[in-house]
Amino acid sequence: MSKFVPDQKLIACYAYEGVMSLDIVGPLQVFASANDELVRMGRPKAYDVVVVAEMQGPIQTSCGVRLYADVAASDLDFGVVDTLLVPGGDGICELRKNTKLINWIKSAEQHVARLGSVCSGALLLAEAGVLDGRMATTHWSRCAQMEREFPAVHMMGDRLHSYDPSGQDGDPRVFTSAGVTAGIDLALAIVEADLGRTLALSVARRLVMFLKRPGGQAQFSAYLTPEYGSTERLSRLLEWLPENLDADLSLERLADRAGMSARTFSRVFTRDLGMSPARYIERVRVEAARALLQDNSLPISRVAAICGFRHPETLRRAFQRHLSVSPQEYAERFAVKVPQASADA
Repeated sequence: MSKFVPDQKLIACYAYEGVMSLDIVGPLQVFASANDELVRMGRPKAYDVVVVAEMQGPIQTSCGVRLYADVAASDLDFGVVDTLLVPGGDGICELRKNTKLINWIKSAEQHVARLGSVCSGALLLAEAGVLDGRMATTHWSRCAQMEREFPAVHMMGDRLHSYDPSGQDGDPRVFTSAGVTAGIDLALAIVEADLGRTLALSVARRLVMFLKRPGGQAQFSAYLTPEYGSTERLSRLLEWLPENLDADLSLERLADRAGMSARTFSRVFTRDLGMSPARYIERVRVEAARALLQDNSLPISRVAAICGFRHPETLRRAFQRHLSVSPQEYAERFAVKVPQASADA
């Protein structure tokens, strides 16, 4: 374990033949990007990452790309690991029969600060019994299977992940995430818990991601959040906006919230963000509406109200301006349509 840096949190991710590459690379990139943001601010890196497998060496993922396992599972010192992630993939069914691996996961739960899974990796955690009595989620196609085979697990099929550092709406130590890209959402939540909301927002923006996607989550979008430090006078307002899109966001109200006169606020906002407050707010509202329409669970009139457009026609005009498509056409093209048959996870 010579790679380990004592002053950094070690994030370990287990790899195996047929693993979903994004289940590993996605979360690890979030931690790497957090390091990048810290370095840009003149602060030390917070994370070190390691890929672990049954044996050290190359691992072929489900897409054909090979990853390299830095260390064999038997050589991993749990005492230096902060977070261990178990990803999903085509090989998950066979791995559930691997008694040695299941016992390794049980041992990890007793020693590491945090143990999590991505996608169908939740099945391995459930097989090891570490999810019993805990909230959990997994890839949508595996939720029914989890409920059927592991009744002691409190399944939450509508959640992106079950991590909550406070322990009030999830678990701070043992947690799971939903399908594939939800592992990135999980990693962002961990970064937010470790390093704060502002840093996590910077990482989300750098990756063109939501900090917390809609669907049981509080915040709509971090897509237009400015660079860290570039708009210090506006940062609190910009973090508040996505959660309050249906509020009165007039120039006067926003200026008052930012502690400026309307004239100064308009000048500072346009200088720092490169657009007027009205245009910025409309773009954030459009991004929020896009996310809700993709979820395919709300009518357009309700989406318009939630996002502060007041009337569906106002939403339609905004979509035409920014996306050159109507909300109805966007929903028909991009809304998630869940197949009847199970898909691989």
